[in-house]
Amino acid sequence: MSLRLKPLHSLFVAEASGIDITRPLSDTEVRQINAAMNEYAVLVWRGQPLTGQQQIDFAKSFGPLDLGLKKVFKRKERLEDERLIDISNVDAEGNVARRDSPKNLSNFANQLWHSDSSFQDPRAAYSMLHALVLPSWGGNTEFADLRAAYDALPDRTKAEIEELRAEHYALHTRILLGDEAYTDEQKKTIPPAVWALVQTHPGSGRKLLFVGVHARQVIGWPTAESRMYLQDLLEHATQREFVYRHEWQVGDLVMWDNRSTLHRGRRYDIAERRELRRTTIENVPEARLMAA
Repeated sequence: MSLRLKPLHSLFVAEASGIDITRPLSDTEVRQINAAMNEYAVLVWRGQPLTGQQQIDFAKSFGPLDLGLKKVFKRKERLEDERLIDISNVDAEGNVARRDSPKNLSNFANQLWHSDSSFQDPRAAYSMLHALVLPSWGGNTEFADLRAAYDALPDRTKAEIEELRAEHYALHTRILLGDEAYTDEQKKTIPPAVWALVQTHPGSGRKLLFVGVHARQVIGWPTAESRMYLQDLLEHATQREFVYRHEWQVGDLVMWDNRSTLHRGRRYDIAERRELRRTTIENVPEARLMAA
């Protein structure tokens, strides 16, 4: 069967079906999914009984896996395969984590608008998040379309940002949330990455506004002016008309393109168990992610 798509938002996002993603994908199926991602940027797959290995295999169809901050901070993990990123409030022993735990610090950082691994080079391309256990309320994930955000900018702002670049730093969100317990050596292992504010998505050819909470400095600008300007751009990019809210169901797998969207988790009762697993691929030459 071929890929079927049902739009879920007026600007981006589609529900995907017609392809069995629990088994190895054919080259044709990979091309179909890449073409859909170039158009919609976010795909929602419902009712997917994926094992961890099946999720890894699905992600590997599109490129090498990205471990994000796991490459820097080695902590005890409850999942055996480090390529599965544990998006949960569950500690290494399998219990719901304390409210003040490092695990929940990561969860709170995930509630800020960001794109995965924008703080490294190469940055991330696609992420896939699979829902296993959900709380009784909250915990939705929101996505913002950076292509539509660019299109809606005033011409004056488009001209102003055309040549600007911003520094993205991994610990910026942690420090914002009060976690400053990092050694100089740890900070040196994750140097900032610098990205243009205006980018052209290689698959769709559309221009986009590449912002997010990891961006902390416009290169060549004073810090205070930089941060206020980046905050203004982020507020613009995350206006309601550019945002899709995903209400999770167990078995959902949501796939998004970090090069053209932002996302954030929403609040839930962290005393209730919530378990999702993420896989992410590194940005690779576009030949790997192009439709035929």
